[in-house]
Amino acid sequence: MTLDPCRLTLYNTSRMKKYTLHDDPNLPLKTAIDYKAALNTEQYEVVTEGEGYSLVLAGAGSGKTRTLIYRLAYLIEKGVPPESILLMTFTNKAAREMRDRTEILLKNKPKGLWNGTFHHVGNRILRMYAEEAGYTKDFAILDEHDSRDLIKTCVGKRSSSGKADKFPKPSVVQSIISYSVNTEKTLEKVVDEKYPYFSQFLPEIKRVREMYEKKKRLSNCMDYDDLLERWKWLLENVPDVRGRLSSRFRYIMVDEYQDTNILQSDISDMLASKNGNLLVVGDDAQSIYSFRGASVKNILSFPDRHKDAKIFRLETNYRSTPEILDLANDSLVNNLDQFEKELRAVSPPFEKPALVETNDSYSQSSFVVQRVLELREQGVDMKGISVLFRAHYQSAELEMELVKRNIPYVIRGGVRFFEQAHIKDVISYLRILTNSSDEISWTRALTLCPGIGPAYAVKIFERFLKSGASLKSFMASDISRVVPEKARSGFGRFVKIMSSVLEAAKGDDTAAMINSILVNGYETYVMATFDNAKDRIDDLRELANFSHEYGTVNDFLNDITLREGFKGETSEAASGEEEYLVLSTIHQAKGLEWDAVFIIGLSEGQFPHAKALIEDNDLEEERRLFYVAATRARKYLYLIHPRTRYDYQKGMVISRKSRFLEELPADDYELWETGYGHGGADVEDEEIDL
Repeated sequence: MTLDPCRLTLYNTSRMKKYTLHDDPNLPLKTAIDYKAALNTEQYEVVTEGEGYSLVLAGAGSGKTRTLIYRLAYLIEKGVPPESILLMTFTNKAAREMRDRTEILLKNKPKGLWNGTFHHVGNRILRMYAEEAGYTKDFAILDEHDSRDLIKTCVGKRSSSGKADKFPKPSVVQSIISYSVNTEKTLEKVVDEKYPYFSQFLPEIKRVREMYEKKKRLSNCMDYDDLLERWKWLLENVPDVRGRLSSRFRYIMVDEYQDTNILQSDISDMLASKNGNLLVVGDDAQSIYSFRGASVKNILSFPDRHKDAKIFRLETNYRSTPEILDLANDSLVNNLDQFEKELRAVSPPFEKPALVETNDSYSQSSFVVQRVLELREQGVDMKGISVLFRAHYQSAELEMELVKRNIPYVIRGGVRFFEQAHIKDVISYLRILTNSSDEISWTRALTLCPGIGPAYAVKIFERFLKSGASLKSFMASDISRVVPEKARSGFGRFVKIMSSVLEAAKGDDTAAMINSILVNGYETYVMATFDNAKDRIDDLRELANFSHEYGTVNDFLNDITLREGFKGETSEAASGEEEYLVLSTIHQAKGLEWDAVFIIGLSEGQFPHAKALIEDNDLEEERRLFYVAATRARKYLYLIHPRTRYDYQKGMVISRKSRFLEELPADDYELWETGYGHGGADVEDEEIDL
């Protein structure tokens, strides 16, 4: 039958009855992707049944990213419009990876999908509702440097009766404010808990924050923290905005949920308030970032906040051997606040992890180097080997050993121990002592003092050279004519430090010299300058301990000099097929994996860290940190405990085994004890010849 276009009838749409077609829930969904073939049973359940409020407890190496990607593809194949799906991650890299892998899986681009970090999504939404948030749509975003510069301006306008060199530097004030925003704690509480040494400056810090907030508003600017804080404010205080957004997003998914702070958790809950489809993926056992404001309570309390929540468990591990997983599972038994789960290995049985007892940190380093070379001979790629530690200072002896053995290495996510600013600062004072004509060291040490810039530092150095005086005599002379009035107190600190070093040098005790630098002014500088001041002071105390092995300060400085310029300063230094060993703090290693992992420094007070022994919550996070370290290993895991260590104040002390080792059942590991011999490795008698 052919239709005559001239006789087509025009219908009155206002009288037309709408009839809605519904999917038959009993009929199987027809999809192009074979989900059952691509996923294991646990993953398949999440992908196909993750409706409503859903908590996915994804153990280490269990394929959580794959599960999220397939869940996203499943929703789109099911007919859910991509523009009504929101997937939030913690890094831009993770967001790109999920988007790209989803496109490959679907063989098309899901146009309109909301995908990105919390801050990225917050920026998009605040652009849409800028006026409601009290801004214009063209507001600027301050990056970390811009934010610090603005705070620096505010700090400069403060009126203080305290000493300028003790007031926190702008970068530290920035950290205090940021932590307050992301934890929703008052400045008083943040200073009391994390920065008690700044309590005398609390009123001024509060005024700096007030000025900073006012300047941002006047400039129509937001910093990174505002992107979350103002987003949450919108949802809480503008019902129309909350209604629109909670209606827009039919499905919300959050990756790495154990790392969310209270702002991110509340935002997720409010966005899901209309449709009730919030799927969060995470592992409470890998929550290790409380120092950044993350709260493990968000994931632990999810079932309490959402009474009808489904709980899925991904416990099939595709990374590690059964022996490593047995140890990892047992390591968390003593944590009270956790979801019970037990990782199961896909890999066949291999060998037990080794608990290695060494005499001290030096024999620890010798063991690591020798064993790394043996593993390489056995066919393990050196880039597939990692040495992990709780604190950066624990790598000092190992780095020196690697340099001496000409083994290239990289530091994951940071600089080498001896290249850190605070280490180089202290060494500059020692270099002046041993070579008073060292202009570079003079300039570095002097510019650490308030009011002294590079130009005045050079003037002071040149004055010293022209005087012909000894270093001791020059420190005792009056050179105020070349020092501006604003810099005299700062220069006084330099003189005080150098004079104390000269006094300590009489005994040629390098540790005593380093300690004198700390107590006579540099520790004050560290506390005011660095956000992680306590960790840096620990580094410097360990530097003093490390120097004990050298006969003279010259020997110490010469050995350090030999390693300068050695390749491998950062993780970006190595490229191509070049061999290198990976060194990393455990925090930086999360999300990564290697064939062989060495965890060094497993002594009480070092790992767990001494400061974590005060609060139960802190100790539980330290235990989770141990779990994260152990689950980075695919095949080989070495847990190393040095039995003794040198403390420059106490001398040689017994180093008690970490409680995390004491808590493990004896059948979780094989005990190795190192000793010195002339042959190769001999494991039959449970002794390793070095």
